[in-house]
Amino acid sequence: MDIQFISATNLNGAIHRRYNWGPNAVQRCGYSFESSIPNLKITDSSLKCRKSSYRAGRLQVVCRDFPRPELENTINFLEAAQFSSVFHSSPRPSKPLQVVIAGAGLAGLSVAKYLADAGHRPILLEARDVLGGKVAAWKDEDGDWYETGLHIFFGAYPNVQNLFGELGINDRLQWKEHSMIFAMPNKPGEFSRFDFPESLPAPINGIWAILRNNEMLTWPEKVKFAIGLLPAMVGGQPYVEAQDGLTVSEWMKKQGVPDRVNDEVFIAMSKALNFINPDELSMQCILIALNRFLQEKHGSKMAFLDGNPPERLCMPICEHIQSLGGEVRLNSRIQKIELNSDGTVKQFVLTNGSVVTGDAFVFATPVDILKLLLPEEWREISYFKKLEKLVGVPVINVHIWFDRKLKNTYDHLLFSRSPLLSVYADMSVACKEYYDPNRSMLELVFAPAEEWISRSDTDIIDATMQELAKLFPDEIAADQSKAKILKYKVVKTPRSVYKTVPNCEPCRPLQRSPIEGFYLAGDYTKQKYLASMEGAVLSGKLCARSIVQDYDLLAARSQNARTELPVAL
Repeated sequence: MDIQFISATNLNGAIHRRYNWGPNAVQRCGYSFESSIPNLKITDSSLKCRKSSYRAGRLQVVCRDFPRPELENTINFLEAAQFSSVFHSSPRPSKPLQVVIAGAGLAGLSVAKYLADAGHRPILLEARDVLGGKVAAWKDEDGDWYETGLHIFFGAYPNVQNLFGELGINDRLQWKEHSMIFAMPNKPGEFSRFDFPESLPAPINGIWAILRNNEMLTWPEKVKFAIGLLPAMVGGQPYVEAQDGLTVSEWMKKQGVPDRVNDEVFIAMSKALNFINPDELSMQCILIALNRFLQEKHGSKMAFLDGNPPERLCMPICEHIQSLGGEVRLNSRIQKIELNSDGTVKQFVLTNGSVVTGDAFVFATPVDILKLLLPEEWREISYFKKLEKLVGVPVINVHIWFDRKLKNTYDHLLFSRSPLLSVYADMSVACKEYYDPNRSMLELVFAPAEEWISRSDTDIIDATMQELAKLFPDEIAADQSKAKILKYKVVKTPRSVYKTVPNCEPCRPLQRSPIEGFYLAGDYTKQKYLASMEGAVLSGKLCARSIVQDYDLLAARSQNARTELPVAL
């Protein structure tokens, strides 16, 4: 397969022409129970979709976004901004380093972006024909997009939020109301909400949201849950890190937290955070998330990207890299990491037989791919040997296009609380590019997926429809006697983010490896946001900083290598 070089052309114009969006576009729609459907109207505002209401026999739907929250003055945002500024303000290198980076997911794109900002020349190699890694997406024969996962951008993602600002694409995030919405399994078709008041600071707004919800937890359960969390509040980060050895279920039992808290809250949280159940997930993961969500006023506020991630997020990063002299190459799969006699990296050998050399090398692929390509000479080094504990978790992303507009939904992320499904959203109202006033497209995360990853797409869709019949009892039946499936797409990722089971934390590597000139990036590497988009972007910045700090060493090493080359007579 030929290597494809990404051009810096703007692919977004086609999207804007197709949907006629302006920079502040709003989409409003109304539709009735009859077959007549009014035309879509575009006005100069933003998009929000409120729960459907019935008036005079008609279903009224209004769509507009919520304003961007005030993140810029938060401590974490300012720290992330300061981190980004280091790359711009660092001394310009007398001779830029050529840094070869494997993997064009968010981690690899982040490494390349910040190295380019520091004046170096990244060469980013992506094995597939699409940018994004775990946020990759593809267009089907009808022009509809389907994605690797259902991606949510939280207010508690300071490095991601800074990245959007640095690229000038803040307007591509569609912020939703500050709520967390859970389906009620014992009341099919009904939901329970945690609404965070905008007028209250953190953590009071989160406490208020929990106290106001009396449908999921009783007051005695809330009190016992709060008492169980007291050590985390008092002990801070040292306590949080010490809980890595316990699963969520073990921690709850130890702290005397009622089982119903697990059933009502933690199963949904565990599946959303790491696609596994509380009896497997490290409690450290939950505590880190709770800390971010409760300590930052807008930490748990969610935004959807306004379209497909490769074009709406990854392409602007790619264009930025290229504008500063870097390269991005698709269809460039690495076959081998070839070493020098001293055990350092000589070059990356691609499957098409070509080689790529550089002054430094970065692996920004998932940890499972790194382990497959790890040179035999490195495998017994403690730094690399610990990686055996880190294993990607399987996950399945399901997309179903229906023949009608579903009414029992929100313009938001929804926690299904289903035994087979994690979170889902009606993307036909939540995302501008996927907007459709006539038909719903549900995107759902099927997790845990260990027992389903090898099953057929038909089996997965059948099981999904049985669960959806409980979430939409008046609109969906498993046998499709109600809403009909127009088409579906099932995207399987056998090894996604690393499985955050107990005692993984000591195995997560720093970005600078013990091999001179070789670095790692990825959400599995050591950073405080665990397995997430924020973790991937932060790992890329940390990796880029390590390379910038090592400039003198790397430049001298490259100069020595050049002087040692045999001279042709």
